[in-house]
Amino acid sequence: MSIDHRDITAVILAGGQGSRMGGQDKGLIEFDGRPLVAILVDNLRQQAVDIVINANRNHAQYQQFGCPVISDQLADYQGPLAGFASAMAVVDSAFILTLPCDGPLLEDDYVRRFVASYNENAAAVHVAFDGERLQPVHAMIKVDLLPSLTTFLDSGDRKIDRWYAQHDYARVDFSACANMFRNINTPADRASLQSSS
Repeated sequence: MSIDHRDITAVILAGGQGSRMGGQDKGLIEFDGRPLVAILVDNLRQQAVDIVINANRNHAQYQQFGCPVISDQLADYQGPLAGFASAMAVVDSAFILTLPCDGPLLEDDYVRRFVASYNENAAAVHVAFDGERLQPVHAMIKVDLLPSLTTFLDSGDRKIDRWYAQHDYARVDFSACANMFRNINTPADRASLQSSS
């Protein structure tokens, strides 16, 4: 069975501690004069998908971008998989498509590439590949994997690659636009990325 963008909810992961940015909430950091999350929301809206923001603080600020805001169900910043699970528990779509809040250079055909990958290979998980390595936080995942993910998290494990290894997964080729995966972890990253954008 083929899918299209209507089967997907994009999940912007903004639930981290921002420790390398001095504890700043990275989704709200400005890049070229706009909050990072606003740049991603505008891009994804043009790709016609529903959007959820996963955030663990500053909910009122995130709600200004016109998307539902959800927190991790696990306390104490348990990592991306906690955000995956919280989104999977509330969305109405068959798939979530995850991406970090700190990568503003999102391709305009980001969603289309994942849809095409599934329609070629109906794996349960599709993970971006930059030409050298997987980019595991950029992934499209079947929502019906939530029981598996819950069991994995309940075991205390938090490693994305170990959970993916439990399922059939396909690589989505982004090697021609690997620059998209440059993200902002430190103030120096932001300065470097702004000067080259």
